[in-house]
Amino acid sequence: MNENAKKRLLSMMALARKAGKLTTGEEGCEKAIRSGLALLVFVATDASDNTKKKFGNKTTFYDVPIYSFFTKEETGRHTGLYTRAVFVVTDENFAGKMVEIIEGSGL
Repeated sequence: MNENAKKRLLSMMALARKAGKLTTGEEGCEKAIRSGLALLVFVATDASDNTKKKFGNKTTFYDVPIYSFFTKEETGRHTGLYTRAVFVVTDENFAGKMVEIIEGSGL
């Protein structure tokens, strides 16, 4: 993913957080996935192997797209949540725009 696309995607994550449409933390994200609210899942590239496996399995089972582009530090800097490894987007408009950015970057 090119740097411009990464910046745009991180900005969208920050806006989603401010709008209350971004769930963070393992417990909250698991609940959002199980309840069908999760539209996109982002797992930090530096998350533990256990976390990556756990959310990989959950998103496969519940058929939710999962991406891993950013470190915890990168997402923290933009969202203000420095220790979070997992983020779930729960709004169709934000999720749609993020998918456009991802697909437009050639991924």
